[in-house]
Amino acid sequence: MLVLFETAAGYALFEVLKEGKLREPDELWKDFETPEAAKKTVKLVDFQKFENMSEAVASVSDLLEGKLSKDLKKFLKESFEKIEVSSEKLAVMEPKIGATISKKFGIQVISNETVVELYRGIKQQLDSLITGIKSDDISQMSLGLSHSLSRHKLKFSPDKVDNMIIQAIGLLDDLDKELNTYAMRVKEWYGWHFPEMSKIVVDNLAYAKVIKTMGFRSNAQTTDLSEILPEDLEKELKEAAEISMGSEISREDIDNIIMGCEQVINLTEYRAELYEYLKNRMLAIAPNLTTIVGELVGARLIAHSGSLLNLAKHPASTVQILGAEKALFRALKTKNNTPKYGLIYHASLVGQAAPKNKGKVARLVATKSSLATRFDALSEEKDVQAEMGHSNRKQIEKRIRILEGRNGDSGTKTEKDKGKKQKTDLKLVSTAPTYNPSADVAGSSKSAEYGVAGSSKSAEVSTVGIKRKAEDISAEEESEDATSEEESEEDDKSSDNESSDESSDDKPSDDKSKDKSKKKKAKKQKLEAEQKKEQPPKKIKAKEGKDKDKKEKKKKKASDHTIATSTNVIEPKEKVSKKRKKTEEDEEKETSKSEKKAKKAKKSKESSEEKKEKAEKVKPKEEKDVKKKLDKGKQKEKEKEKEKEKEKEKEKESVKEVKKVEKPKTKKKDKKDKKDKKKAH
Repeated sequence: MLVLFETAAGYALFEVLKEGKLREPDELWKDFETPEAAKKTVKLVDFQKFENMSEAVASVSDLLEGKLSKDLKKFLKESFEKIEVSSEKLAVMEPKIGATISKKFGIQVISNETVVELYRGIKQQLDSLITGIKSDDISQMSLGLSHSLSRHKLKFSPDKVDNMIIQAIGLLDDLDKELNTYAMRVKEWYGWHFPEMSKIVVDNLAYAKVIKTMGFRSNAQTTDLSEILPEDLEKELKEAAEISMGSEISREDIDNIIMGCEQVINLTEYRAELYEYLKNRMLAIAPNLTTIVGELVGARLIAHSGSLLNLAKHPASTVQILGAEKALFRALKTKNNTPKYGLIYHASLVGQAAPKNKGKVARLVATKSSLATRFDALSEEKDVQAEMGHSNRKQIEKRIRILEGRNGDSGTKTEKDKGKKQKTDLKLVSTAPTYNPSADVAGSSKSAEYGVAGSSKSAEVSTVGIKRKAEDISAEEESEDATSEEESEEDDKSSDNESSDESSDDKPSDDKSKDKSKKKKAKKQKLEAEQKKEQPPKKIKAKEGKDKDKKEKKKKKASDHTIATSTNVIEPKEKVSKKRKKTEEDEEKETSKSEKKAKKAKKSKESSEEKKEKAEKVKPKEEKDVKKKLDKGKQKEKEKEKEKEKEKEKEKESVKEVKKVEKPKTKKKDKKDKKDKKKAH
């Protein structure tokens, strides 16, 4: 078994002489107590020294990343040429390097607790095992190597490049807070002397510059403020200074106020410089992210996640909520709606969107920004012009336009929108009612000529045709009434004839009278058949007064119809036949409803009777079951009582036996006590 050992001086390969001792790792430390014992357990096979510090740093950094360096590959090749690799085993401290060595050279690699104990023993007795190297030299080498390795990490670490951005955005936020406090203090302080100025000059920087140049408000007329303020504001300020209600202040007070103003001016200038530095830095490190989100929001996202690489590891859903963790956990705890956006809310694209679409836009911006950060952090070739970022930004802007009702290309409409409009148009158009000529009793040909409401050419019918149509309708109604009157008269005549026939039967009748009656009956049947063809069956009116009222109503309706049709819109009048049909349908519906109710009542009665029968059948069965259960319960209680009585009898017997045994013992004790008393006397 072979052991690969790494030191600050170089690589060493040892051979284990007593492999049987490795089975007990807890007692392995005894074999490395003395240098002589260590030489018996382990033997040095090969050693390769580092030529310089840079080579040592490179090889150690590769080992930390789990890679095989060129020096280690050469060393293992040369050492394995002398030994049969298939039969041997190699002990390695780190499992990652062991896996790469086994793939490369095909040797069995071990890394477990016994290997750790072996390493401890070899490190303890390293002076005696490797000749020509002292322990002091190795400690100095390890110290130098650790220093150089830490310097190398700080220089070439990709994670630490964005550290400047994190510091810059932190300082920018602090400066904003301090500027606000300074400006508020200056405004409040100078407000005692010139309170009207705070309403005229709103900007903090302009306010500070005006105080610095002007000093007292009495100097407002003589000082030139054209470089700081526009003409309108300057004029207004000078007018307000003359009529100011402020109190007088001393020279010391104004000097201290001017010092505060200088601080505000210096801080604003430094903030502008810092913002420019941050902008340039963000364009250099994350150009695609800055184009989508902006410099400040991008820098805040990087600072919140820790580094650009950490931000690239986050999914889009977490990027969307970064900065709103407190609200998220509160929502999860209270089982309310989770927040839709965090720091990404301050991005310009999210601000453009309408309030109802801000959640959707924030999600879209988060997905595109996460893609951009991955491209910026992990791509080998840096996209300085940020082509990916610009293309993603255009897609987001197009999506915002679609969400707000405007299409991506100005003026043109998408196929989806066209389809939607067509659907809505189809919904608006109602189905046109068709004209039914069979419903008319008389004048059907005329109605077809002039056109009826609901036909395709109803809008183009002239007013003359409409008037004719109204006249035809009134004529039809009058003819209907006349036919009904004729029917009633004929019925009366027929009844008179029938009575005369009955009287003639008593007298001797001729053949001629019989023939006449037959002819009259035939005529009657023909008239009835013709009336049925012309119009549907109609009920005979009993009273003539009602007929007259109905005629007047119909005439009024005809006149109303002519007035309505003057606006080129024909409203179809319902015919008598349709009314009859409706009345018949209503009667049928009422009869059907009554039949349904009767059926339901029968069913409910039958169901109630069936339930009663079932209950009567079930009752005797349930009574029997209840009786059986009660009998069983009584039997069990009786058995329990018998068992208790038996137990009580047994206890009494046992107590009697105990008393019998105890009585002779007590008698013997009493006798002994008496004898002892006598002896004592």
